[in-house]
Amino acid sequence: MDKQKKIIRVALVTGIVLMLVKFAAYLLTNSNAILTDAMESIVNVVASGFAFYSITLAARPKDRNHPYGHGKVEFFSVFLEGGLIFIAGVLILGKAGHSIFFPEPIGNLMSGMGLIAFTGVANLALGTYMVRQSSTLNSLTLQADGKHLQTDAYSTVGLLVGLLVMYLTGLVWIDVVLSLGLGLYILWSGYKLLRKSIAGLMDESDTKLVGEIASILQQHRENDWIDVHNLRVQRYGHELHIDCHVTLPNYYDLNRVHDEVSAVDKLINTHLHANTELFIHADPCVPACCSYCRMENCPIRSEPQRKDVRWDDKVLSKNEKHF
Repeated sequence: MDKQKKIIRVALVTGIVLMLVKFAAYLLTNSNAILTDAMESIVNVVASGFAFYSITLAARPKDRNHPYGHGKVEFFSVFLEGGLIFIAGVLILGKAGHSIFFPEPIGNLMSGMGLIAFTGVANLALGTYMVRQSSTLNSLTLQADGKHLQTDAYSTVGLLVGLLVMYLTGLVWIDVVLSLGLGLYILWSGYKLLRKSIAGLMDESDTKLVGEIASILQQHRENDWIDVHNLRVQRYGHELHIDCHVTLPNYYDLNRVHDEVSAVDKLINTHLHANTELFIHADPCVPACCSYCRMENCPIRSEPQRKDVRWDDKVLSKNEKHF
């Protein structure tokens, strides 16, 4: 968590510096397209500030009022960032529309382009680093902030190409077209972040993550783990909560059941690379399980194994045994 805070601090300071550079470029050129880029930088600064707060809060341990911890605040951080980006896109489109009817002269383009190019390189480098670290640290906030910076960098490339064409051709209307295009792109980026945050707050199923868990269980499954079903995953910041049903032979005593449940828990926590809390409900096997049960020399088998069920996200997510 300390490393996440350090990365966010760097992003916050860098965002403030780059924002000032972009506004300097706008004052130098009076370009609407550059103003578009500068306005988005305000969002970068505000989002990084809230991201730092959310990571600090998410690091707090579980307490009586928050038995699952404080990790879901990261979804609010992503929601705020997405909302701010969306609002910035609306304002940018409004300014571009105003400039269609009330154009303003543009100058010093090459100097302004040099400043904007510097900010694009800085954002791309920092954003790529944050996205990579988000996978290692399992941080949704770092991922959202990093992808936002990458988006900013990509839009800067498009901006520079358009400004260069405008400089070479003298077609001033290109500035308005660039501003409109970037505004729409920023709107779409904001929408995607809003969609992701709402999905997390609503505990929408993460099929990719469920598939990763299913792959771990399939690869390391034991014969007496007859089936796993009703597997569900909830994300709380950098931590995960998993609950599922595991079918075991009905003649196992309580100690053996406890050992097998603990083995599943250990397996997931060893291979998933995330702090994971598991709640596992143990089910006894029934005669219908024999058709796909891998248990050898089972004393109660009623029929031989006739099929082998491969565990994947669809199979394990169903709330039913694999009959």
